[in-house]
Amino acid sequence: MRIALVGRGRLASSLLPALQRAGHQVVSVNSRTLAELPQNAEVCIISVKDSALQEVISQVACRTVSPVFLHTAGSMPMTVFEGHARRYGVFYPMQTFSKERQVDFSSIPTFIEASDAATLELVHTLASSITQRVYELSTEDRKYLHLSAVFACNFANHCYAMSAELLEKHGLPFDVMLPLIDETAQKVHTLHPLDAQTGPAVRYDENVIRMQAQLLADNPAMQDLYERLSLHIHQKANTSL
Repeated sequence: MRIALVGRGRLASSLLPALQRAGHQVVSVNSRTLAELPQNAEVCIISVKDSALQEVISQVACRTVSPVFLHTAGSMPMTVFEGHARRYGVFYPMQTFSKERQVDFSSIPTFIEASDAATLELVHTLASSITQRVYELSTEDRKYLHLSAVFACNFANHCYAMSAELLEKHGLPFDVMLPLIDETAQKVHTLHPLDAQTGPAVRYDENVIRMQAQLLADNPAMQDLYERLSLHIHQKANTSL
């Protein structure tokens, strides 16, 4: 397919080589400032931050005759295209992207939605050309998928950052945590996360929890988060019994 990309962020930077490897012709790559758009693209994929999406769609739609418009946002509805395009949809690869790392798109779950059956078939063909895992999902369900990803990825990574902060204050390298992080991630491939949970919070070992909370007395926000998470872990462990 002939594809125009709008956006030069982390996702677009990873998507571009994946499309090219699959044999698609990427006829242009524009930032959200939008240089001249080609008129021969079959699909225009818009990959910009959520707050800019509506504005970019309105600008792009009036500057190209591309028959199919897609966005890549996890939480934005498909209806943002209404009034701007006749055929449109969503192409949402659920993965964390960084410009410093290239990912293997073939294993990334990609969730699609479209304005009509013919467009859905086209989007499915496009997605299937770069990944083996393609799922049709409504806007409403995609909101909960994205929320779940925030917990599993963004919040978990923030916990890594807090761990690194504590270690650095005491002259310890973060890489001592990597075997623990890797094993925790591997466990949930075969265990439900509730069954994989370990640590003092599961049994609510108050002596350990109180002592560790006191170590965070100079950081009230982190101390509060530690106490709340410990209590929540214990409550979830009890309800799963």
